[in-house]
Amino acid sequence: MSKKLISIAVVFSFIMVAAFAGFGQVAEADDHGSDVRVGIVLSTGGLGDLSFNDSAYRGLVRAEDELGIDFDYIEPADTAEDETALRRFAEMNYDLVIGVGFQMADSLEIVAADYPHIRFAHVDHFFEDILDNVVTLNFAEHEGSFLAGALAALVSETGTIGYVGGVDFALIHRFEGGYYQGAKYIDEDIEILRRYADDFGDPARGREIALGMADDGADVIYHAAGGTGTGVFEAAEEEEIYAIGVDANQNHVAPGRIIASMLKRVDNTVFDVVESVVDGTYEGGENLFYSLADDGVGITSLDELDVEETDAVDQGIITEEQLEMIREMKENITAPHTERIQEIEQMIIDGEIEVENWGETGRPE
Repeated sequence: MSKKLISIAVVFSFIMVAAFAGFGQVAEADDHGSDVRVGIVLSTGGLGDLSFNDSAYRGLVRAEDELGIDFDYIEPADTAEDETALRRFAEMNYDLVIGVGFQMADSLEIVAADYPHIRFAHVDHFFEDILDNVVTLNFAEHEGSFLAGALAALVSETGTIGYVGGVDFALIHRFEGGYYQGAKYIDEDIEILRRYADDFGDPARGREIALGMADDGADVIYHAAGGTGTGVFEAAEEEEIYAIGVDANQNHVAPGRIIASMLKRVDNTVFDVVESVVDGTYEGGENLFYSLADDGVGITSLDELDVEETDAVDQGIITEEQLEMIREMKENITAPHTERIQEIEQMIIDGEIEVENWGETGRPE
């Protein structure tokens, strides 16, 4: 079923008309056996970011297929449009309204307070005084990024690696901090170049930063920059260095050049919260947190092809030849470090390694 992309211009017109004439009706949902309607407002970068927006969308597609829900989405052109977009779904009495990204937190809190009868979910922000009709989905990005940093240090031949962040903000500091600590755990003397692009949707900026890091000797670069990160991958291909993806399995984007991706399972958590609405178990007033211990975060396989990689061939995204490039890269570059990374992961789960959360403690100067 094709989804309806609701433009902000339409939203604004709708609200102005509704103020005088009352609200109209949503187009009838296809009948898949459930009356539940979900509206999701995506973060900066929108669909096609190959990251957490796409992951959240996959969770809703799965819910549509398995639970029979109907969903619509909005891709605001700017964060200033977030509140209007969220309010659109609330006014139309959607059963669940989801906001994606820390930049939307204030807007969602305002709208949720105005519509206490509507259920809300938010991805990527912990609310101190959470409302009874809100559930938040948060992740231990610092734990998953620790594994990425350790892998980068193990693979690097120059002793210099890089990190590209999207926006200089506490949430993105969690990725940076975990990566930094993981690399230093392997090699205390490793040099880690760190830059922020100040944008989640600027591949040209990501490429520029990554090329500069390559010039300074970095041979592995990790990004937590949404769509900006695709520019990091372009630079990795140009300079024949390595990159590490984030949030979703991005290994197929630059076959043979992305040695792994730090997984943040937004798709699973979005599906779970939708399922709670469908089966009547949704409970608001909760800040949920997902870590390595419960597979909320992790890293792609270092020695075997993942289903997302083989699916990329079936979907015509990459060729069999490119899939072979990924297979060879794993065999030669990352597979030798599989046991070490698995050992480190278990030590984090068991509490033998404590990863500092820079999102809470702040970035060391």
